[in-house]
Amino acid sequence: MDFVGKKKIWYAISLIIIALGLFSLATQGMNSGIDFIGGNLLQVQFTKETTIQEVRNALETINLEDSKIQASENNVFIIKTKIMAESEQDNIIDALEKNIGQLEILRSENVGPTVGKEIRNASLIAFGLALALMIGYMTVRFEFKLALTAIIALFHDMLMAVVFFSFMQIEIDSTFIAALLTIFGYSVNNTIVIFDRMRENKKNNKKMDMKTLVNTSIIQTMARSINTYLTTMFVLCALFFLGGETTKNFALAMIIGITSGAYSSIFLAGPMWIDLQKIGKNKSLKKAHA
Repeated sequence: MDFVGKKKIWYAISLIIIALGLFSLATQGMNSGIDFIGGNLLQVQFTKETTIQEVRNALETINLEDSKIQASENNVFIIKTKIMAESEQDNIIDALEKNIGQLEILRSENVGPTVGKEIRNASLIAFGLALALMIGYMTVRFEFKLALTAIIALFHDMLMAVVFFSFMQIEIDSTFIAALLTIFGYSVNNTIVIFDRMRENKKNNKKMDMKTLVNTSIIQTMARSINTYLTTMFVLCALFFLGGETTKNFALAMIIGITSGAYSSIFLAGPMWIDLQKIGKNKSLKKAHA
């Protein structure tokens, strides 16, 4: 396959998805959970079959119909409200029992908005540190343009997860940040394997042109790329479908990020590196001509 020759198709696919996602971010933003904006979380299980609308109707009696309600299996519901006192939370329990029936409280949390700021600040520091170390490591191991290409591919993968969650308005919490950091560290592995093969092929055949070098290296590592992707996806799908509610967002973000990572490593990283090489050469030629 001529991966490099079809680079415009790969670029177009990514740009269209990112453009739609950025439009979503600009118009509706992210659906931030209580980890970021603060609030109360109440997880309850009813003894009888119940619907989200019934829960909302019950909350309407105490003017909390705008609360976020998430249904799960076995009549379990997660209710997220604004920050309120313990007495006000007791009112929620009373309203639910009065209008729906007997229930069991599975979880009750109260999160202040300062926690969200701390999470954001810690995440930015972690991203910055990881970014600097990755660029340094890949520059020493390969070259700066390969490091820059890998970092662009990483941001592409993380952005895919962000725009998907924004477009679908899936609520984000601290586990989403953990997933982004995991994507940041994981999806670069396949790119480095392909770059490593490119370095070996270039060493063995110094006359090989860049296009042939990239295409050959991608094909030679294709089986490894697919096997790594599939084995990881088996685990993530099991976590998403069989895990609890608290791990679903993490698993979903990882599924999107790892899928995007496999795509960017195979279809985007190599062609982007060639384009960066051409930009450098064109600048050198212009300076020489001047």
